[in-house]
Amino acid sequence: MIPADDTTRPRPGPDGPVVDLDRAATTPLRAEARAAMAPFLAGRYGNPSSAHALGRDAMRAVDEAREQLADLLGCAPSELVFTSGGTEADVHAVTGGIPTRADRVVCSAVEHPAVLATVTALGGSTVAVHRDGRIDLDALAAELSLPGKVGLVSVMAANNEIGTLNDLAEVAAVVAEHAPGAALHTDAVQAAAWLDLRRVATPAALVSVSAHKFGGPRGVGALVVRSGTPLRALLPGGGQELGRRSGTTHVAGIVGMAAALSALDRERDEVVRRVSGLRDRLESELGGVPGVVPTVASSTPRLAGTAHLLIDDVDSEPLLFLLDDAGVRASAGSACASGAAAASHVLAAIGADAASDGRRRGALRLTLGHDATDGQVDRAVEVIAATVERLRAPVRRLTPDREG
Repeated sequence: MIPADDTTRPRPGPDGPVVDLDRAATTPLRAEARAAMAPFLAGRYGNPSSAHALGRDAMRAVDEAREQLADLLGCAPSELVFTSGGTEADVHAVTGGIPTRADRVVCSAVEHPAVLATVTALGGSTVAVHRDGRIDLDALAAELSLPGKVGLVSVMAANNEIGTLNDLAEVAAVVAEHAPGAALHTDAVQAAAWLDLRRVATPAALVSVSAHKFGGPRGVGALVVRSGTPLRALLPGGGQELGRRSGTTHVAGIVGMAAALSALDRERDEVVRRVSGLRDRLESELGGVPGVVPTVASSTPRLAGTAHLLIDDVDSEPLLFLLDDAGVRASAGSACASGAAAASHVLAAIGADAASDGRRRGALRLTLGHDATDGQVDRAVEVIAATVERLRAPVRRLTPDREG
């Protein structure tokens, strides 16, 4: 039987505590969120839809959290729709945010599967990106200029695999010029932990976030729906969220999400400065290992906590297995892509899914949290370099003159 507190204790690697470099997949619950949630997991268990005192208490808590989150996300409280997480927010935005079923929907080729699969199911189009993963604005303009009314364009604020950022103001300008009236949606699930969405997401009519990416609880997220933006309800029922999303309100989750984002907002500038420096050192030192190169140039606008590497003559799956065994958590790409070693549509879209000479090339996504340290970087560099060398050793024995 697994002890009740087992998940709260990191399992040590062979030489020390686990180094968690997979924070893009999820984050530990922040103390502020845990404390805010605790009363609503016990005595204050009311349903906000109930008219009695216990229900009214729950509704007050949700209203206060809604106001707090609206301020942090740069919207009015009435423009916030609570969801079960980022996937629901993305699917609801794309499916419910087009005025009519006949309207075209367009997205970038490197969107999260929640967006990409939904756009594909609706018969929509994808737009090419540059080698750094940022959307090709000329290609977007050309796509939007094709016949047929465009109802919605979805371009993520920050890529969930390689961390590169799109300038949403530039995207919005192209949409306004070539598809006036179309709504712009942005998946800001990864961006919320590192960027001030009050500033960067303002051009988007629809904005998706997920609490567990920034220290909040799993199973809760939000969709910003700017005033005047159409949004059909996907879940009929009790008419919660002003009729836009039915279902019993997740009081504890919403309160925890607001507490986590508030705590993050207070420390964001210092954390971004410190963690981006750690990320740069991680990339630089791993770049000293032969055949290890950053997927995108260091000058590319990107998230402070994301480093993505391409590694010649190494397969991602055994690399990740051995790193985990040595106490370093990492991934090859999105944790939502049915396994960390699944083929990446993002790398294919930027032309980085194979080495130029056809050799095997593995991918490694390393994502730091707000609490990352120099010691974690030191340990990660040591373990990753040794593991790459170990995996290549059989190849070198078979081809001893490869380096000559």
